[in-house]
Amino acid sequence: MATRQLPPVRDMLEQQQRGWACVWCRAQLAVGLSTDLGQQRVVPTTGAAYLWFPRECLDAAACAERAAA
Repeated sequence: MATRQLPPVRDMLEQQQRGWACVWCRAQLAVGLSTDLGQQRVVPTTGAAYLWFPRECLDAAACAERAAA
């Protein structure tokens, strides 16, 4: 599970919402080389509820360095 609060889904690229890219640094994630942060449900103020699937890099230090750039 995430050690910090996930960023707002509205600020993410589709690749981040689908778990194809890291929620923090946007790096592309290969199968088996990331941490699954669990299925998340969003209930927008308008429209239908939907699910998104955040994942993060395994290497937290490299991820933080990319996110800061």
